Amino acid sequence: MNYKDLPKDPMILLSFVNTKLRDDFPSLEAFCENFNVKPEDISSALSKIDYEYDSSLNKFV
Repeated sequence: MNYKDLPKDPMILLSFVNTKLRDDFPSLEAFCENFNVKPEDISSALSKIDYEYDSSLNKFV
């Protein structure tokens, strides 16, 4: 799976990313490396619905 396969709807993307971060990845950087996407792209998409990455919680809040 790569960036083009990630959900386009921001709310679905939020759920997908946070689930993967909780279950499979220790950081946003590790998630992004696996999915061949830039952290800025994920952060930008989720900032449109007022979510920011919190590294201490390892999730978007």
